[in-house]
Amino acid sequence: MSFNIAVAGKGGTGKTSITSLVIRYLLKNGMVPILAVDADPNANLGDSLGLPVTQTVGSIIAGFNEEKINIPAGMTKEAYLEIKLNGAITESQGLDLLTMGRGEGAACYCYPNVLLRKFIDSFSGSYAYMVMDNEAGMEHLSRRTTQNIDELLLVSDHSIKGVRTIARVKELVKELKLVVKRESVIINLVPEAIDTLIWDEMDRLGIKPAAIVPEDEEVYEYDLKVKPLLDLPNTSRAVMAVDELMARLLEVKIRG
Repeated sequence: MSFNIAVAGKGGTGKTSITSLVIRYLLKNGMVPILAVDADPNANLGDSLGLPVTQTVGSIIAGFNEEKINIPAGMTKEAYLEIKLNGAITESQGLDLLTMGRGEGAACYCYPNVLLRKFIDSFSGSYAYMVMDNEAGMEHLSRRTTQNIDELLLVSDHSIKGVRTIARVKELVKELKLVVKRESVIINLVPEAIDTLIWDEMDRLGIKPAAIVPEDEEVYEYDLKVKPLLDLPNTSRAVMAVDELMARLLEVKIRG
């Protein structure tokens, strides 16, 4: 049984960077194998991890629907499609990546989401950890792509809007009765200190951050040059903040 981690929050809060740093911590500490899942239609987790993405769940489905395929006798369409979908997995040492990509139509992600959830259910047992980078907003929650989660990392940037989005996500988790064992709030991209107005808003909403991740010029530089965040040095301010958080969270998990 894998330990499932999902990352959610408003767009532009640095969710993909946080996801990559979580994976970096797991890799550096030998907590493998890991399945990274890019559930954002605007897929860029592969770039952040330095892993090539040649096919996505969405592109395979689109191609499958456009082609007239002679399915082998005795095999269902679903079984044949599942074989094809194995091509959406990018493999590397200790880390595999599954990328959803875009859906069948201009704005349809329904079927890829159903298959993604099925893939996660069938594959996750083969991995020690599954880490999912979700799309911006709360749509993935309402479609129940994110469920049976051990740790939901709710990422906000240094803004009132980001904090309010976290509060709405927390409420939606309750409304949908999703199976989420624990939630941890991360305030990302913080300058020298969190502004008093943001602290006041978090107090009003009953939000207590589990981690404060500072702005980090090295993360910005790596993103700009499309260098894998897995290669960031241990001295990176963002790396140190995420490492400290994960050490605390997983120590609780191990002791529990």
